[in-house]
Amino acid sequence: MSGSRLNGGRQASAGRRDPPAASRASPSPLDALSGQRVLLLQGPAGPCFRRLARFLEQRGARLTKVNFNAADDLFFSGPGVIRFRDPFDAWPAFFDRVVREHAIDAIVVFGDTRPLHELAILRSRALGLRAFVLEEGYLRPDFVTVEEGGVGGRSGIPKDPDFYRSLVPTELPPPRPVGNTLAPAALYATLYACAHALGRARYPHYRHHRDIRPLRQAARWVRGGARRVWHGVRDHELDRRLASADFPPFFLVPLQVHLDAAVRDSDFPDVRDFIATVVESFARHAPQDCVLVVKDHPLDRPYRDYRALLTELSAAHRLGERLRHVDVIHLPTALARARGTVVINSTVGLSSLFHQTPVKCLGRAVYDMSGLTHQGPLDQFWTSPGAVDGELYLRFRYWLLTNNQINGSVWTELWP
Repeated sequence: MSGSRLNGGRQASAGRRDPPAASRASPSPLDALSGQRVLLLQGPAGPCFRRLARFLEQRGARLTKVNFNAADDLFFSGPGVIRFRDPFDAWPAFFDRVVREHAIDAIVVFGDTRPLHELAILRSRALGLRAFVLEEGYLRPDFVTVEEGGVGGRSGIPKDPDFYRSLVPTELPPPRPVGNTLAPAALYATLYACAHALGRARYPHYRHHRDIRPLRQAARWVRGGARRVWHGVRDHELDRRLASADFPPFFLVPLQVHLDAAVRDSDFPDVRDFIATVVESFARHAPQDCVLVVKDHPLDRPYRDYRALLTELSAAHRLGERLRHVDVIHLPTALARARGTVVINSTVGLSSLFHQTPVKCLGRAVYDMSGLTHQGPLDQFWTSPGAVDGELYLRFRYWLLTNNQINGSVWTELWP
C-alpha cells in the first residue's frame, strides 16, 4: 500500500469529493456491550439512541435510560426509562444509585463534555464501569465514532507512529453512504427545542449545555439560510480561482463551530482567538507571495460572522488581498490545492491528509503525530510545512475503521 494509492495523489484528487472510506469487516466497537447491563444517558436530538438500543438489545444487552428533559422523552420512552428532575448538584448521587440498583456494567453517552456526562464518566471510573462515548465520526460523513473513555482531545488513541506502521491492512468493504444529513439534523433539532420548551415545567431544574430556545434558534437559522444564498454569490469567483492555476499559493484555515466541544477542549477561549493567532503568525512569517484563506464552518453560519474581525486583522497587519474570507467553496478542491491547512483539531485535518496536504494542529487532535502533521511551531509551518507520510496515513485510517468507527450517521441511520 503506497502513498500513490491516495487516489493518485493531490493533483488527481483535485475537484473531487473525498472518496468514501472503507467500512469494517471486523466486529463493531459496540460488541463489547453485548450481554451487558448498559445505562444510556443523553443522545443527540432524534431517534439515534432508540436505534442504538435496538441494536444492543438484539445482542442481549439489558438497557436502562435516563431522561433529563421533555425532549429526551419525545425521542426515547417506555420501559427502562428513569427521569432525573432534581438540581444538578444531586446528579452524582442519583447516578450512583441507578448504577447500584440496576447493576450497571457500562454507560453510553453522546459527547463527553456535557456537564452531566463529564460527571457520569468520572463516577464511572470511580465505580469501575466502562464508559463509551459516541460522536460524529472522525471519518465523516459516513461514520460515527465510538470510543471508550473519551473522544477528540480526551481520546486514548495511540500517538506512536510506529504502532500504525506495524499494521498489515486488509481489504475492507465500502460503507453505505449516509446521504444528506443536514435536513434531518435541522428537523430533529427543531423538534427537540420545541419539546424541551413545552415540557419545561416537568423538568424545572434542567439546563441545557447550549441555547435551544425555539424562536431564537429559528431566527438564527433563517439568517443562516439567507447568508448561504448571499455567500454563494459572493464566493463564486473566488471558488473558481482557488481551483485554477492563476491563484497564488495559499494556506487554508477551515474554522470550527464556535460551540464545538473540541474547541472548548483546546487552549483557545474562542474561535476568534484562534483566528487572531493564525493571522498574526501568517503576517509575520509567511512568504510574501502567499495568501491566507479563512473558511467559515457551514453550521456556524447562523451564529457567527467573522468579516469584521478579519477586516480589522487585515488592516492591523497590512495584509490586504493576502487575507481572504470565504464560506461557500468546494472544500476538497481547496484542500487539494492548498500549500497547507491550519486547524484547531477539526476532522477536516484528516481530509487534508488524504489530499497529502500538510496540516498544522493548534489543539489536541487524534491524528496529530509525527509523520502526519507538522510538529514544529506555527511560525515555521508557513515556510517549512513538511510532507504527509501517505503510508502512515493509510494505516492510521485503517486502524480507525477497524477500532472505533461505525458506518452511519447520528442523524439518519446506523449500521453497526
